[in-house]
Amino acid sequence: MIMKEKGFYRGVNLGGWLSQCSYSEDRLNNFITEPDFEKIASWGLDHVRIPVDYNVLENEDGTYKDDGFDRLDNAVKLAKKYGLNTIIDLHKTAGFSFDDYSENEHGFFESEKYQERFYRLWEKLAERFGKYSENVAFELLNEVTDKEFIGVWNKVIHECIKRIREYAPDTVILVGSYWNNSPEAVKDLDPPYDEKIVYNIHCYSPIQFTHQGAPWAQAVIKLEERYSFDELDITPEYFEKQFTNALEKAKQYGVDIYCGEYGVIDVATPEDTVKWFKVINSVFEKHGIARAAWSYKQMDFGISDSRMDGVRDELLKYL
Repeated sequence: MIMKEKGFYRGVNLGGWLSQCSYSEDRLNNFITEPDFEKIASWGLDHVRIPVDYNVLENEDGTYKDDGFDRLDNAVKLAKKYGLNTIIDLHKTAGFSFDDYSENEHGFFESEKYQERFYRLWEKLAERFGKYSENVAFELLNEVTDKEFIGVWNKVIHECIKRIREYAPDTVILVGSYWNNSPEAVKDLDPPYDEKIVYNIHCYSPIQFTHQGAPWAQAVIKLEERYSFDELDITPEYFEKQFTNALEKAKQYGVDIYCGEYGVIDVATPEDTVKWFKVINSVFEKHGIARAAWSYKQMDFGISDSRMDGVRDELLKYL
């Protein structure tokens, strides 16, 4: 298992720092600082996943922001200082965002211009961070949405990895499928480009539990409904069924599965949150699925938030 061997097995997301934020200097400088890396390491985790939006790294005309790359470089070095590896996740790119609720990025899958800009950004990231292949992995793009994009997306994956490999021949690269990295959609990804590719999934199932009360999920849940863990049939068998397609595809090509996001909204009780993590963790461990919980701090899912103080020691057993 390449992810476990390389130290990308149990991690947490640094959501809301370089992505899904105000992008103010205060946010970028102070939301996550060195003591946070120290705390994450003290939890016994081995890596962080850092979502970063293209506009942290690029100006609107596609030129690069040196301070954005410097922030990311500093994060990688802080992680390494405390024995943590880093996954650099491009959370949105020019022309595409997973989140139509709050973003206005469209046209990526229809535009060769946007796609070329995506390739060039990854070439720049690979040139900067490819030398850290023992400590840094790349995630091409967060949560492709519509199934209709898969044909273009498979072509983009191939071309992007080809270009990355010119600068980062040894870096592990994560690729996810449509329906927001749904495990069910992994079956439609092309065979892996090379032996250092990992199939990436996300899991927030059942969404009526993990996203209860979330206004951005109102298209699939009723905002007024609330559920306790014990009201729903959330069992290891439930997650086994969720992961079947992904596991079969991974076995076919001898690649790892990585769950880059999973977690429970802060509307659920801390006790119910622990129950959910315990069940999904049993399936992760059974199949050797590497993962990073969403999210370290705030973002409606914060593991370090004070509301979790009474259960955190127990919860950390199941990350």
